[in-house]
Amino acid sequence: MKIYTKRGDAGKTDLRSSDRVSKASPRIEAYGTADEVNALVGRVRPTGEDDVDDQLREIQNHLHVIQADLANPEPAADDPQTREEYAEQLEEWMDDHDEELEPLQAFVLPGGGDAGARLHHARTVCRRAERRAVALGEEEAINEHVITYLNRLSDALFVLARVVNQREGIDEENPTY
Repeated sequence: MKIYTKRGDAGKTDLRSSDRVSKASPRIEAYGTADEVNALVGRVRPTGEDDVDDQLREIQNHLHVIQADLANPEPAADDPQTREEYAEQLEEWMDDHDEELEPLQAFVLPGGGDAGARLHHARTVCRRAERRAVALGEEEAINEHVITYLNRLSDALFVLARVVNQREGIDEENPTY
């Protein structure tokens, strides 16, 4: 099977429903940005922290479902769909990690070691994915759990960045005003 089809050469692509839409449509922007987050999370692994790597792998699976969910304007019951439990899982992980972190006293400059800086980068792109999903949701119906998950994921990526930096002995830096 060839990877290229030439069907997108005119700036259109297929949704899961087989509808053809512009590659610049809000729906494509939303799931394309989720794909970008997924790729950035993949660039972080392996961090050298088994628990964090396991969580990042699960996050990548969740993001893959989100991409499929956003690519399908009219999902059937058996189509991949973002579930409420995905965000709940992130909350559980963050609560567990918070126990090993010093309480947050100020804003943190994004950075640190390689894994921490990459997680901060993924976090910022996740915020963009959330904005794209919100914009799409203002125009068309989407699964409400997508926005919740992306909002929670940016928080989780922040916590994971703090965790890996702390475990590597890298001090957080705060902005000065």
